[in-house]
Amino acid sequence: MVKRTGEKRQVILDAAVKTFARTGYHRTRIADIAGEAGVADGTVYIYFTNKEDILVSLFQTMMNRFVDGLKEELTRCIDANDKLKTVITYHLTTLGNNPDQAKVTQIELRQIDNTINEGISKPLKNYFNLIEEVIIEGKSQGLYRQNLDVRTARKVVFGAIDEVITCWVMSGKPYSLAKLKVPVFDMLVRGLQ
Repeated sequence: MVKRTGEKRQVILDAAVKTFARTGYHRTRIADIAGEAGVADGTVYIYFTNKEDILVSLFQTMMNRFVDGLKEELTRCIDANDKLKTVITYHLTTLGNNPDQAKVTQIELRQIDNTINEGISKPLKNYFNLIEEVIIEGKSQGLYRQNLDVRTARKVVFGAIDEVITCWVMSGKPYSLAKLKVPVFDMLVRGLQ
């Protein structure tokens, strides 16, 4: 059965982010998402098969939008260091401006099964590929060490950004993620040089 697309689908996804962030993925019911979206429970099933489908669709939508926006930002950069700074800034700013989204990506998606993991892996790999392209470019520009293992470097770059965001979400304290872009960049770029 082909699921429908459109504005109502996005309303349901937006409601899912709020609901998952508020009550957690495992405690959320379809009825909770429907209530938040202002639609009948049955309407949700017109667009999604089940709660797993909602979570996977939500992540795919968020990551595709994230990667597309980041790609656009990277076109304005002059070299790999500028691109690395842009990756860090974009990631921290995007999630810092969307705390519900941050909570879902940093906490709820970590407590999932293999079926969901398979559904979210492709859009995440697209982001990983962007980071690897920046590192490869930095090596070709002579900005980063030639003996640098690209895959390991990407894991460190992503891991550092990811951990900073996870700590922000877990702390529950109101501070700006975007303000951490300079110290994160400084540490990472020195490790790549």
